[in-house]
Amino acid sequence: MVSLCLGVMLFAGCESETPGHSAAKAGGEDSSKSSAAAPAQETEKPVAAKKTEIGKNVWLETQGKKRRVIVGAVIALREGNFGLECLMCRKNTKEHESILAADADAKEIHAALLIAGGEPGAPAYYDENTRELHPPRGMKIKVLVQYEEKGKLHTVRAQDWVMNTRTKKTLAEDWVFAGSKLFADPDGKDKPVYGANSDGGFICIYNSPVAMLDLPITNPNKDPEAGREFQPNTQRIPQVGTKVSVILEAVPETPKKSK
Repeated sequence: MVSLCLGVMLFAGCESETPGHSAAKAGGEDSSKSSAAAPAQETEKPVAAKKTEIGKNVWLETQGKKRRVIVGAVIALREGNFGLECLMCRKNTKEHESILAADADAKEIHAALLIAGGEPGAPAYYDENTRELHPPRGMKIKVLVQYEEKGKLHTVRAQDWVMNTRTKKTLAEDWVFAGSKLFADPDGKDKPVYGANSDGGFICIYNSPVAMLDLPITNPNKDPEAGREFQPNTQRIPQVGTKVSVILEAVPETPKKSK
């Protein structure tokens, strides 16, 4: 597992004030002298991030009020002609069309995102009446990927690993917390099935009706043989098998200022 740089220093100022003193001279003549206030002293208070294990390869990282979710994954694909269906899939499902694979449970990632302040919306869905595909919705999730190469720790935007071959640019959109769906267990067990686990698509690029994270655009999956515009940005992706920490951070919407 890639080690994370957890130590961050926060500075808190402590201000002290020394009042001026006055004295009366003999003969009724007054004089006053004010001593300058002592300079404020800054006290360094290291606040180390703490990681709490939520499940296998899933952690909640807290640092003060800041909360992030860390998922352990590995590089599964960095080049190919099939195109990309996912940024990250579940291990042993979609590695042939996903950059990352995680041996983790999407329900536990979902739970960690809730604790970290994430608010799920809904996955993409097709309206049979209007024959329209509605894009997924939910709180924006900042996705970073962190890995070690030649002794140096790198942290980059996950979008930088995805290339739009039509525009010749890296992926522009941010992912949203769609939240997948729960289904009755086909074997009749008590616990419902989390859709993203059975499908394998955790962080999707093409719209999935059971995606945990997806792109908030109308972007239906396409036949690989017909050509998919989203491809791995090979030159920026480490070697297959490289361990990666996928960092997920909920981004609440900024309230609009009233005019």
